[in-house]
Amino acid sequence: MEMGAKSSIAGHFIVMSAPSSVRVKSIVEHIESELEKAGLRVFHKEGVKEALWVLMDYGEIIVHVFYHQTRAFYSLESLWGDAPRRNYHP
Repeated sequence: MEMGAKSSIAGHFIVMSAPSSVRVKSIVEHIESELEKAGLRVFHKEGVKEALWVLMDYGEIIVHVFYHQTRAFYSLESLWGDAPRRNYHP
């Protein structure tokens, strides 16, 4: 979601989910590894232990990796329903 006009926290939110906490952790590890290769380090990360909702703060970009049911419960996207967004599906 493009958050520049909606939030002073970050310009973009990336929101994704996985069907298990094991996959949530794997996604988080992959994102962190690949971005480190590109020279980007996470400023702050929380929720990894439980892996129900992991937040990764890269400054201008905030990554949210949810367990499927947690994403549905919190419905983060509905909070900023009018924010421009792009959807990617594998």
